[in-house]
Amino acid sequence: MAETGSSELETTKKSHVIYRCKKCRRLVASDENIVSHDHGQGEASFKWKKRSEKMEKHPVDCTSVFVEPMKWMQAVNEGHVEEKLFCLRCNARLGYFNWAGLQCSCGAWVNPAFQLHKSRLDECYM
Repeated sequence: MAETGSSELETTKKSHVIYRCKKCRRLVASDENIVSHDHGQGEASFKWKKRSEKMEKHPVDCTSVFVEPMKWMQAVNEGHVEEKLFCLRCNARLGYFNWAGLQCSCGAWVNPAFQLHKSRLDECYM
């Protein structure tokens, strides 16, 4: 009986993810700010000029996370329609936003899009 109680506790615990700037470790977003999207059809979703000779048939992982507009995004607050997103502390480029939308690396369109590149972020699990 004690064993079932511990497994219930483990399933109710949900790991909390936060994203930090890779350069200065400033908190940028958390999993609560993530905007989910359906995965697209991969490379087949892109224009023919952007496709490689060997089109991959397996699902492509997203190289970015899309978030809701946040207070630290100065360009959004200044009223720009599209612009790069920079870290407030170290001024490192973290991503890009466009109110008209952007295409994810998986091929899906996200509209409006506030895209943060995973390569510029540290994912921390709590």
